Amino acid sequence: MSEVVDADELLRRIRRGRDLAAEEERVWLERAQSLTATDPDRAREATERALTYQVVAGVLTEIIAPGSHPADAGETGAAGVRHVT
Repeated sequence: MSEVVDADELLRRIRRGRDLAAEEERVWLERAQSLTATDPDRAREATERALTYQVVAGVLTEIIAPGSHPADAGETGAAGVRHVT
């Protein structure tokens, strides 16, 4: 990828990625809910996929608006740094 993009285009792309991740999270949660009674293993896998998309959306939201996605008490970051409020 050699094209140069300005900050506004980069922000638009990040927002599209965040919106896509949020939509995929919703789809996988619905799938998990529909599979719970009939196929618990596939429901668990769908729930894990939904969680993955939730994390991606959260990271992209943090890039767009730092501090708008507060960490839970006791949660640590990727480097093991505890978030202090």
